[in-house]
Amino acid sequence: MRNSKLHILIILVIAILPFSAASAKKCKKSFEVIILHTNDMHSKIDNMGKLAYLVDSIKTQHPHVFLFSAGDNFTGNPIVDMYPEKGYPMIDLMNRVGFDLSAMGNHEFDLGQETQNKRRSEARFPFISANINIGKSILKKPAPYYLLQVEKCKIPVFSLIQVSENGYPDSHPSRLEGLSFDQPEKKAAEYMKLKKKYGMLIALTHLGIETDVPLAQKYPQIDLIIGGHSHTVMTTPLIENGVMIVQTGSQLKSVGKTTFQVVNGKITDRKYELISLASITHSKPEIQNLIDRYNDNEEMNRVLATAGTPLNNQQELGCLMTDAITSQFKVDFAFQNTGGIRIPYLPKGDILYKDIFRLDPFGNQVVTYTMTLQEVKSLIMNAYNRNKEPDLMVSGMKYSALTDQNGVCTDVVMTDYSGNPFDPSRKYKVGMNSYIGATYVFDHADPGTTNFDTTAQTLINFLKEVKSVSYEGTNRIEIKKK
Repeated sequence: MRNSKLHILIILVIAILPFSAASAKKCKKSFEVIILHTNDMHSKIDNMGKLAYLVDSIKTQHPHVFLFSAGDNFTGNPIVDMYPEKGYPMIDLMNRVGFDLSAMGNHEFDLGQETQNKRRSEARFPFISANINIGKSILKKPAPYYLLQVEKCKIPVFSLIQVSENGYPDSHPSRLEGLSFDQPEKKAAEYMKLKKKYGMLIALTHLGIETDVPLAQKYPQIDLIIGGHSHTVMTTPLIENGVMIVQTGSQLKSVGKTTFQVVNGKITDRKYELISLASITHSKPEIQNLIDRYNDNEEMNRVLATAGTPLNNQQELGCLMTDAITSQFKVDFAFQNTGGIRIPYLPKGDILYKDIFRLDPFGNQVVTYTMTLQEVKSLIMNAYNRNKEPDLMVSGMKYSALTDQNGVCTDVVMTDYSGNPFDPSRKYKVGMNSYIGATYVFDHADPGTTNFDTTAQTLINFLKEVKSVSYEGTNRIEIKKK
């Protein structure tokens, strides 16, 4: 028996050794790789024809060209978000343009798990993420990494999704039911073995630059981080601990072109260029025709109301959104988080249906609470201190955030629009979107009542009633340093 076992062991060793030697020899040829990459496209399809033209043009000159997305392909364009098969136009166009790989971003979850599964099954490219645990959810588990085959070489690409302080990516908790998420920096350790095995390692992350930097500091094994989430426009790459970090902004305004050499199974001579799609004067005709068909949507082009003056910033847009809640739900105060205001301005003139879904694409419902003034104060303060800046736009009041020398909000003074204080002895009705209610930390004895209408539908109803709005110069928030 012992001789038999030894015989088997010898056979296994003989079988493995040539294979290992052959694997090592496979990646000896030197060649150039170009990765074109986007991030945070947010359903913006209008430049897809230009992207297709650019990709095709570069592929005619170089043999090894790939196209990656660093996540958040969805949410931000009603033509895509409100399509009968939600999100399908984005997958259709990404397939036709020739994407090879995508990270999972937090807004991939805005589709809901069942729809996300369907869109991913329709994609001709994989979605990857290493720190998503599907648990008892219905989500189809994404692969943690992808092996990019070039010549006889395999270049591993692994992916990580951002995780907030609450343990989840930035999406409504109802869409994350049954899922759990590992902390990205800790989970990354498991994939450093890929560098040892293949000699190269790329991270396609949806973490934000503020997390990509410490990731690079901790893991110098990574050759390249192609990032997303923070919408950072990088005209030059950041080199951190020998790791090159790149990111292209958002909304498919630009494309990154990262070029590197592979020499003896190692990545060398990394270069990066940010290409503005505004500079591309041609569009691939068949892709442009499809974009035009998707954009030809009568319902979304209907006029709802008129803006007498342009809405120039988050304050003015936020006041419009919160006034809709106070008006339609007859609450005393309403709040809107800045992260839920998805466009920077609305021009003077017609306000169309599609403008509302561009402004507020998330489908959050209105939640109402009965709260004391002290509880309202805790909401404003905790929201402010998330990033040491005003986060909640407001209706029904003006407030002053009192900050210390470190920028921390230590108190809030609330008054009506005329500067009069509120009665501290009474309770007030407060409205907000369900994302704030589910993810923000604040004191509230009342668990809240979730209403049927979404915040977008509430705004539509409001605009239909008032017909015309003007918020130029509206300012309901003040910061005062102690």
